[in-house]
Order: sequence, then structure tokens, then C-alpha cells
Amino acid sequence: MAPADARTRRTDVLVAVGTAVLSLGLLLGLPPLDEADPDSVGIRYPEVGGVPWTLLAVALLAQSAVLLTARRTPRVALVVVAALPVALAATATSTVFGLTALPVVVAVVLAALRVPLPRLWPTVAATAVLVAAGTAVSSADQNGASIGQGVLQAVGAVGLPLVVTLIVRSRRELRAARRDEAAARTAEADARSAEAAAVSREQDARVDAAVSRERAAMARELHDIAAHHLSGIALMSAVVDRQIDTDPERAHDGVRQVREQSTAVLEDLRRLVGLLRDDAPAERAVETVTGIVDLVEQARHRTAVELVVLEGDHPLADGIGPLTQLVAYRTAQEALANVALHAAGAACSVTVDDRDPAHLRVRVENGVPTAPSVGSSPAGGNGLRGMRERAELVGARLQAGPTGPGGWVVELVTGREAPPASDLSAHDQEVAG
Repeated sequence: MAPADARTRRTDVLVAVGTAVLSLGLLLGLPPLDEADPDSVGIRYPEVGGVPWTLLAVALLAQSAVLLTARRTPRVALVVVAALPVALAATATSTVFGLTALPVVVAVVLAALRVPLPRLWPTVAATAVLVAAGTAVSSADQNGASIGQGVLQAVGAVGLPLVVTLIVRSRRELRAARRDEAAARTAEADARSAEAAAVSREQDARVDAAVSRERAAMARELHDIAAHHLSGIALMSAVVDRQIDTDPERAHDGVRQVREQSTAVLEDLRRLVGLLRDDAPAERAVETVTGIVDLVEQARHRTAVELVVLEGDHPLADGIGPLTQLVAYRTAQEALANVALHAAGAACSVTVDDRDPAHLRVRVENGVPTAPSVGSSPAGGNGLRGMRERAELVGARLQAGPTGPGGWVVELVTGREAPPASDLSAHDQEVAG
């Protein structure tokens, strides 16, 4: 048997035994108490041990035993407890018969605690009728007052306990409802706390992702600046070292170019730091496709570069967003830096093809190197990886690899975010026509 069932069974037994002990105690103790009272009016009690007394004691014990079933069948137990004494009503005086109301009071309380009132009231009405009838029969010899006494007994044994029990039950249900409400509020607060924690974790994850993207962008910018300018400085420094004794004039020109490249490095670094600081606005605008022309002019100081710009009937790079133009510029810059580092003396061509209204093509191709390479970073590979990451960022297509004769080619193809101006004008004229 489960612990809860054992406790319930023990409670039922204690209620039944307590009712029996109290009823029999009153049955045994009332006669001596009445005789000891000098003002007693001489109420007639049955002789202890006699047949009426024994029958009444058995009825009280039977009522108490029926209370053991009040938990399983409360309505049946209530009716049986009220009906048992009715058969003895004619053999007992009203004073002694009133003791049978005590088990009825207990049965009413137990039934009202377990059964809702809409389902209980027919049983309560039947119980009241039985109590009133038994009391009326036992007091039939009191000059017609039997009916009124029976009604009073029914009100006292059934009505009052029922009202008190309903009040207690309602207060208990109110406390339970308040506990449930408090538990619901606590659960809601816990859910809100968990939701806030989840939102906070999500926000932290977004911040971490944004920081990672910014770090990757910084790494690409720093690599582009270093690869483009510093490779040129290293190449021109090697040339100056060879020319300083044989051709001082050209050596002086190379030194001036080194100075220009160093200044450009400082300007690019200052611009990058300005972009990272909130209180220092950037001093230079973001590079565009048109800046590739200046990029090629700067690269001609260290290698032979040919520039081919194929324009359509619209402005150069029209319909290409600023971020995509920066990607195209950085791709050309990185490709030219790789030519200077790994293909010294090789012929190089830069082609900007803007004729197609759907996309822009930037191609950097070099031939076979004719001189030893200046050198490269021991890590290597970051330039191509950075170009691919930028291309994926804007949805462009990047192809990089060797060519048949032993050279290298880098080609970026990116779509337009908006149709070029000439296509829009033609479309407007077609719609108007």
C-alpha cells in the first residue's frame, strides 16, 4: 500500500473510532450527570445494559462503522447513517435519541468536503427528512411538538454543519486558487527570465559573429594594404640597391617612388583606423572600379601593365553597388601585388569589361616571369583566400589559376544590383511607345 493510501485509511479509521467513542461516552455519561444535577426535571433514561440501551449503543456503533466508507461512497454513507436510528426511534426517548445525530453531523461534513453541492443536495434533503422523522417519532409523546422538534434537529444536525463545511471548503479552494495563481506567476516569471536569457545569448552570438566578420574584414584590408604597397616597396628597394652605383639618377627616382608608396601605406592605414574609430571619420572615400585606372598607373613603376577598359553605352560600373565596387578594386589590387611578388618581369594586362548590361568583368592576367621572384610571406595563400571571401560576400564569381603558357589569371565576374542608366532609358521609351 502506498504511503498516501495508508495515511488516508488511518484518517478514516480515526474519524470512525473517535465518533464511536464520543457517542458511547455520552450515552454512558449523561445519566450520572443528570442525577447529580439537583435542578434536573427528571428526564427518563434507558437502563444501562437493558434492551433499549443496547439497541441504541449498537446503532451508534453501526453509524460509526459506516463512516469508514464515507471516502469511497460519501452520499450512500450519509443516507445509511441517517436511516439506521429511525428503526429505534419508537423505543428511545428524544433526549437519548438525539445522540444519533452526532454520526450524522460527521457524515454531512465528510460528504460536503468530497462532493460538489449541485450533486449533493438531493442526498442532503433525504438525510434531513430521515433525521426529522426519527426525532419526531421519538418525541411523539410531547403534546404535538414532535414535528417542530424534528425540524430543529434536522437543521442542527444537517443544515448548520453543511453551511459551515461549505464555507470552510470555499476558503480552502480560494487558498488553492491563490497558490495556483502564484505558481503560475512564478512559472511565467521563470519563462520570461529564460526567454530573456535566450535573447541575451542570441544577442551575444550575433555580437560575436559581427566581431568575427569585422576581424576578417580588418585582416583582409590589412593584407591588401601590406601586399600591394609593401611588395612594391620591397621590389623598388631591390632595384635601387642595384642601381645606386651604376645609375644614380634612376636610383633617385626609385627612392622617390619608395617614399610615395610609404606615404600611401600610411594614408591607407590612417583611413582604416578612422573607419574603426567612432570619433575619427574616414579621410578617404571607399575605392571604386574607376580607381583601378590609378591602381594600374601605380603598378607600372614596378612591372609592365597594360590596361584595357571596355565601356558600354552607360557610365563605368553603373548599377554596381559600392561594396561590390570595393571588392572589384581589391581583387585587382591583390592580383597586381601577386604579379609583382611572384611574376617579376612578366607582361601583365588588366581588363575591365563593362559592356554586358547584366554583369561586370575584371580580369588580371600575366605571362611567364622573366626574373627571380622578390619573395613571399611564409604563410602564403591569404591573398587568394581573401579574394574568394570577398567574392562570396557580394555573390560574385571568382576564378584564379594558372594559364597554359605558364602564367596566371584572376577573373572576377559580378552582377549588377540595378540595370544601367542606358537600359532604363530604353525600357522607358519602350513602355512609352
